[in-house]
Amino acid sequence: MSNIERETMEYDVVIVGAGPAGLSAAIRLKQLDADLNIVVLEKGSEVGAHILSGAVLDPCGLDALMPDWKTRGAPIKTKVKKDNFYMLGEAGHLRIPNFPMPPLMNNHGNYIVSMGNVCRWMAEQAEEMGVEIFPGMACSELVYGGTGEVKGVVAGEFGKNPDGTPSEGYEPGMELHGKYVLLSEGVRGSLAKEVIAKYDLCAGREPQKFGLGMKEVWEIDPEKHKEGTVTHTMGWPLGGKAGGGAFIYHAENNQVFIGFVVHLNYKNPNLFPYMEFQQFKHHPMVADLLKGGKRVAYGARAISEGGYQSMPKSAFPGGALLGCSVGLVNVPRIKGNHNAMLSGKAAAEAVIAALKDGRSGDTLEAYEAELRTGAVAKDLKRVRNVKPLWSKFGLSASLALGGFDMWTNTLFGVSLFGTLKHGKADAEATGKAADYPMIDYPKPDGVLSFDRLTNVSFAATNHEESQPSHLRLKDPRVAVDVDYAVYGGPSARYCPAGVYEYVGEAGSDPKFVVNFQNCVHCKTCDIKEASQNITWTVPQGGDGPNYGNM
Repeated sequence: MSNIERETMEYDVVIVGAGPAGLSAAIRLKQLDADLNIVVLEKGSEVGAHILSGAVLDPCGLDALMPDWKTRGAPIKTKVKKDNFYMLGEAGHLRIPNFPMPPLMNNHGNYIVSMGNVCRWMAEQAEEMGVEIFPGMACSELVYGGTGEVKGVVAGEFGKNPDGTPSEGYEPGMELHGKYVLLSEGVRGSLAKEVIAKYDLCAGREPQKFGLGMKEVWEIDPEKHKEGTVTHTMGWPLGGKAGGGAFIYHAENNQVFIGFVVHLNYKNPNLFPYMEFQQFKHHPMVADLLKGGKRVAYGARAISEGGYQSMPKSAFPGGALLGCSVGLVNVPRIKGNHNAMLSGKAAAEAVIAALKDGRSGDTLEAYEAELRTGAVAKDLKRVRNVKPLWSKFGLSASLALGGFDMWTNTLFGVSLFGTLKHGKADAEATGKAADYPMIDYPKPDGVLSFDRLTNVSFAATNHEESQPSHLRLKDPRVAVDVDYAVYGGPSARYCPAGVYEYVGEAGSDPKFVVNFQNCVHCKTCDIKEASQNITWTVPQGGDGPNYGNM
């Protein structure tokens, strides 16, 4: 397909992804130079369609970007009124007091929001400033210049046959060139993954670590609804099987956002993260809250958890990585949107300085320096050891050690542990099936807990079936000979949308089936598959989930 002729459009800055990072960059660029020609390309059917986050928003990023966001009518209304932390057992719970926790864990001044709605509002602000935003435009390729720099992207390619050849209705898309290209694709984006490998941006850094976050929106009994209440839990049902925890956020309109995060460095390939989430809702404390309510939405996405020591170099020839493309989530706070916004603002300021100097296509070293030393670095460095402590010592010990480490970092700016390493990538942590027990999960009851395919219908995900699968196998035989024979076929369990399954009669080799139409673009398969045999790429623009109030 490399000989295809495409039309070309020239911009000052091309931004891939209309999330909080990309939109912040676009807004800041226009604030600093209203005459710049800026385009934002979004693969979702509309801005916000692929945005899923908890979310309790620390407004510091938005304060820095648009201090008047309240008067501009931002959909950020529900202040956090109460913080709860619980350790769960199978039948009971223990409240963890707030007073021993470092101040950074306090949600005072934060807001419960739908980040999808926040991004829709940010897009409106950007368009009013003259930013061009094109939803439904998946960016499938990078375009390189004569010196090896990134100079643009291919967007809007439609109409390939399942085998990748052009159909009669094939549209080749366009090349959009920019003096700089900013990649804000979210976690494990395909273009970011390419530039990280091409320019060796992870050299000298720890492997990125990930979690799988699953979320449902429920409408509950008004008498049980406590707007502004934030609850986090640890312990049951995961216990020692994996790291992770849950959240329950009481939002507006009698809705609660209920979510569950499983760290993807778990060893037992028989673990079923989605079923752990469904089981969690049967805990008496949670079941009582949800009784009489109804689930109205579902979704899932991977979460970057490596923190400061896992951040790749964020600048490369011709562009920069923003937000979750770098991995800026503060794990103990379960927050990354504020850092995404700050990264977009910082990248925009570095671009403006470069353009004023008459530069283009070079490496924005000023942005890398700001991200490693500025406000984002300060936020992430204080908590850099929480995740590796949890991975090494388990939940109970890490609560004490991690809390102590956060306090010393907060009070004195130092850690007695230094900077701990993460060790293996999450795929490498997966153990062989023969070495671990099977796990028996209760069958969903259809009231509090649901099977995957039923829940996926509440993500409103859709993919044109005649296109090539965007989930590519490096070697189809590896899926059976290695992933099934050695690891027990964990893709049939770690995928929160039921994309992968092994079918066939007992006693014969199973057939590996990829139901790519179900995909909610969480990228877990690209991260967790032990053989690294699955590569996630973008489907046609507009395909995938259509999240509303997520």
